[in-house]
Amino acid sequence: MTEGKQPVRFGFGEVAVLPEPGDNAAIASRSLAEGSSIELGERTLTLRHAVPEGHRFVVRAVEQGAPLLSWSTPFARALRDLRPGDYVCTARSLDVLRSRGVSGLPSEPSAEDVPLEPYRLEESALRLGEQIDPVAVPATFRGFAREHGPAGTRNHVVVVGTTSRSGAFVTELARRFSGAAGAGLDGVVPVAHTEGGEDHAPNNLAFLLSALAGFLVHPNVGAVLVVDEPGSPVTGEHLREYLRAHGYPPLPPMHAFFTRRGSFADDLAAAAGVVAGWLEPMAAQARTERPVADLRIALQCGGSDAFSGITANPLAGAVAREVIRHGGAAVLAETDELIGAEGYVLENVRTADVARRFLAAIASFTERVGRHGHTAEGNPSGGNLYRGLYNIVLKSVGAARKRDRGLRLDDVIGYGEPLAGPGFTFMDSPGNDLESVAGEVAAGCNLIFFTTGNGSITNFPFVPTLKFVTTTPRYRLLRHEMDVDAGRFLTGTPMAELTAEVFAQTVRAASGEPTAGERAGHSQVSIWRDWKQTRPRTPVAVSLAAPAVSDDERDAPLPGIPIPVSTPDDGTRPVRLLAADGRAVPEHVALVLPTSLCSGQVALRIAERAGQQDWLGDTVSRVVALPHTEGCGASSGASEETYARIMLGCLTHPHVRFALLLEHGCEKTHNDYFRSRLVEAGADPARFGWAGIQRDGGIAAVTERVRAWFADAAAGLTAPVPVTGDLGSLAVGLEARGALTAATARALAETGHRIVAAGGTVLLSSRGGLLADETFRRAAFGAAQPVRPTLAHGQRPSAPGWHVMRAPSTDWLETATGLGACGAQLVLAHVAGGALTSPRLVPLVQVSAEADTLNRHGGDLDAALGGDAGTQARQVLDALVAVASGERHSRALAAGNVGFQVTRGLLGTSM
Repeated sequence: MTEGKQPVRFGFGEVAVLPEPGDNAAIASRSLAEGSSIELGERTLTLRHAVPEGHRFVVRAVEQGAPLLSWSTPFARALRDLRPGDYVCTARSLDVLRSRGVSGLPSEPSAEDVPLEPYRLEESALRLGEQIDPVAVPATFRGFAREHGPAGTRNHVVVVGTTSRSGAFVTELARRFSGAAGAGLDGVVPVAHTEGGEDHAPNNLAFLLSALAGFLVHPNVGAVLVVDEPGSPVTGEHLREYLRAHGYPPLPPMHAFFTRRGSFADDLAAAAGVVAGWLEPMAAQARTERPVADLRIALQCGGSDAFSGITANPLAGAVAREVIRHGGAAVLAETDELIGAEGYVLENVRTADVARRFLAAIASFTERVGRHGHTAEGNPSGGNLYRGLYNIVLKSVGAARKRDRGLRLDDVIGYGEPLAGPGFTFMDSPGNDLESVAGEVAAGCNLIFFTTGNGSITNFPFVPTLKFVTTTPRYRLLRHEMDVDAGRFLTGTPMAELTAEVFAQTVRAASGEPTAGERAGHSQVSIWRDWKQTRPRTPVAVSLAAPAVSDDERDAPLPGIPIPVSTPDDGTRPVRLLAADGRAVPEHVALVLPTSLCSGQVALRIAERAGQQDWLGDTVSRVVALPHTEGCGASSGASEETYARIMLGCLTHPHVRFALLLEHGCEKTHNDYFRSRLVEAGADPARFGWAGIQRDGGIAAVTERVRAWFADAAAGLTAPVPVTGDLGSLAVGLEARGALTAATARALAETGHRIVAAGGTVLLSSRGGLLADETFRRAAFGAAQPVRPTLAHGQRPSAPGWHVMRAPSTDWLETATGLGACGAQLVLAHVAGGALTSPRLVPLVQVSAEADTLNRHGGDLDAALGGDAGTQARQVLDALVAVASGERHSRALAAGNVGFQVTRGLLGTSM
């Protein structure tokens, strides 16, 4: 966003939009300089400050305390008497603009947000209307006929992990069939997600089951393989029972349930054999003429701006209206992004009960986030504010325009609940784009309309997405990622013409024409994430130090002082390290760090290309990306603090030689956010690379920018050179999962003592299997008493020694991610009952003394243990030193059994 040029005179329609005639605030459709004159009818307005594109200025006088209106809805109150030409800005919007480097701003805000008041339903005033009249001759598209329900717009083989524990497996399995598309087969795709990874059933179990069940019977799924693991909180049998109990239609004829029981490689080979048998019959299936009545449209927005409610959302709503006129269905979602716009959504409803259920969904959502100390006011992201959506009211009244005024609200359903029939439906879901889309897909939507102001590039694996961008300049910048230029409405193209054009495009996309996202070839899934709190909390969004919230609950930093332990000096072991830039460490990596969920898969693709094309030569051991689900669409406050600490811990990890941050461009935690965080942490932002998918012009352009930065960063540098160190050079995460014998517990304690005695660091999880074991506690710390954390989650120690990291969950990947952010250079885990997934950033060394695990999962293990405690300790150290020295690769890392998952702590929730 830049300031305008020299002051000039404009016609109002050239530079501004008034959402509705009665509004007293207009939206600048381009950045305008201070002093610009704007002709509005017979009057001329003069701007007293520069007004950035998408921000508002007054067109009629507003007295102090009076409401400012957009779409005839009060969104703020004037802090003083405002005259035509005054810039409308709030304290929060000014803070965001300043953080992004915008200059020439007012020193004080001119308006303040209107407090959200619960909507009061007047049932006697409800309009119980009719749905829009159907067309005389319904249209058709070419789709895949299904025995039960509507036709598919695509025909995929889908491999679904029941929990996050299977995420790496289904991802690697689908990768084996990349390129296996053609004729009637659109490809093999994974559904890997973050849920169900703890040791108990999650609070979001109903949402998780409804989402997975809907995926299995989706019309775009021609064949499906369900993957689970023994002992998981959610298994294939749980899903089968859920399908039966809730009356879902039969699964596709080609389906199977696969339980992992062997090594990663052996199970991959077995599962691949099942999938391979489906490819030929899938490819033989053909499209046939199907009625447009079979289309189910998911209406979604992300990276919204001030024009979302003017161009893209009304256009998406108008095209959805036409689909409904042809007998189809459309689904509005994102509960918290309709708070403040309830009156508009309920202008025309089928029954009073539908209105009550809509408001009940809002009340339920409000109550749920309230348990975590949050309100809907925390929803707008930094990108929303930067581009003119000052608060949730403005965001909501714009988002609600995805319901065309001609449409009646027919039904209200829960998250992922199957659609009952045609018409216009609301589905309860968070404002988090990916989590909301997953629910709409599970409900049966076979085409997605995704509207965006900033240029969100989100795509779903087996449902095509048509992306509507709000302005023509943004469309041109991201033309390879966007499908529809809704900004043409601002430059004179009638909405009716755009609607007819995009309806035809919708039919072509449903018939198989690839969307921009499909051509780009990336996608991701995130299901409505679990939440920890089930009782009301004192609000903590404004002040993390709220007295009702304990340090543990908000994951506050700790002193980082090691546990005082008398450690016997048993000598040390030589370790081969790699020295460069004054650091001797086990490996040197290049890191591409996405600043939010929406840039995660692009970061992963860039890192893979960098490795395949050897961008950095021998200056690094490998190139790593860390895709995750955070940074946008989640609550702020304590969970954001933990997230930021984890990200900074990864950026400054001792293994990281080069690091580049990749922003999507409209998230809460964008590049500028992390620049500030790095400065606060005493790190120099100039050390890092910075790139933005939206700002740099899309995936291809940002990939080239990243390649160029890495080339410059590595220019003139030499390869790391081998040197000899010892155990004191290492920081090691130590963990146990599953049964643990007394001898093995003592062996792991001895391993830790050897590392600490040499001057190294050992990191334990507060909720891990080792600290839960009394034998280990006695051997490591000399007493059976519980041991308190010394570190917050992802916090770096202030001195080497024994440390315990606070862990808000038992999810293995969240634990491993936190240990890596704490500075662990390797994680060593004793496993019993099954192998674990390695964190992406640091190698996982897995050992076991349990006979059945050695028999079934020996191919995943880095060492087999046997004998007394002393013998096992030597075996553990042999494996650890071999991987640290590069003599042997971590088997999990080499197999591609990798992941990265950020905890939301005890107070985080989807927004």
